[in-house]
Amino acid sequence: MTHIDMPTRADIETLIRDRGPARVTVYLPTSPLTQQAQADRIALKNLANEALRQLAGQDKHAIRAIEEKLFDLIDDDDFWAVQANSLAIFVTAERLSTFRLPNRLQPMVEVSDRFHVKPLLRAVTVPQCAFVLALAQNSVRVVEVSEDMPAFALKIDAMPKDAASAVGKASIMDRTASGRVQGSEGIKVRLTQYARKVDRALRDFLAGRETPLILAATEPLLSIYRSVQSYPHLAASALTANPEGMTDAELAAGARTVLDELFREQLAGIQELFQKRLSQQRTTTDIAHAARAATRGAVQQLLVDIDEVVPGTIDDEGAVTFADGPSAATYGVVDEIAGRTLLMGGRVLGVRRADIPGGGSLAAIMRYPF
Repeated sequence: MTHIDMPTRADIETLIRDRGPARVTVYLPTSPLTQQAQADRIALKNLANEALRQLAGQDKHAIRAIEEKLFDLIDDDDFWAVQANSLAIFVTAERLSTFRLPNRLQPMVEVSDRFHVKPLLRAVTVPQCAFVLALAQNSVRVVEVSEDMPAFALKIDAMPKDAASAVGKASIMDRTASGRVQGSEGIKVRLTQYARKVDRALRDFLAGRETPLILAATEPLLSIYRSVQSYPHLAASALTANPEGMTDAELAAGARTVLDELFREQLAGIQELFQKRLSQQRTTTDIAHAARAATRGAVQQLLVDIDEVVPGTIDDEGAVTFADGPSAATYGVVDEIAGRTLLMGGRVLGVRRADIPGGGSLAAIMRYPF
């Protein structure tokens, strides 16, 4: 099994829409090393107790149900045997859900009438993990790569062993069934059949995911696989060295370079657009302004600082009331702005403060002057 459970945009939108009297969000840095799991469990116990403290005064049955779910998770030995770099937990009286994340987040507990999802945005919008398909004529393997964890090969059901066995031949030099082609053309036909079987094996495994797939292959297999593959998140950049001569760690190093390029291109494009829209009165770095715009569907793109929490509330018209500190009656207002932007079809990128124009909590690009 993989160590990472990446939330999709649909998962995040479901969390954003969830409202109720007691919604507990916990973020916890964890270790993929099983021997360190006990320390992580103790840290979660402390955060759980803080959540229960903040829930004081609410419905006792709901509090008891939330407490049971959190402590059942703490006691689950199998769950703690496989972790990533951070754990996100969302719990109500009725259910508990978790995501194991590749990036390392700050410990946090939030209690409100809604979940705190902003830290998840970086995991979704900034590619920090990937699958590498190392494809060669005589071998194929899929390697999971994340930012700070060792790479490891995955077992994929129905994945062919090599090109020849995939097409049921001792050699891909054999004539095709129709007898039409042989030689180099016949080899391309066999490699295409092989590529289709690889794509078919990956289809069920990748279904519903948005994790980038990075291809490591040489020609002609590189072009052949691109021509038949069906996964919408195959990266445009590839590793073009022979993957049979590369270790999992070497594939991971190359993949991380591709991921960094993807993020930097994405971020640079938004920053450039922000500067272009600045003179058109279609940008803001002001939280109150962004809240009104997001509420009315005017925010096209939004950069938010994933580490900061600005407590307060936002009413149905988008007016912000800031609070002196967190409580069960408040929530992160930047988090709420991000949620409203997403639900209105906008794009949100969770970044560090240094990547935000103006160096503030957020930077918004409007669809029209607002």
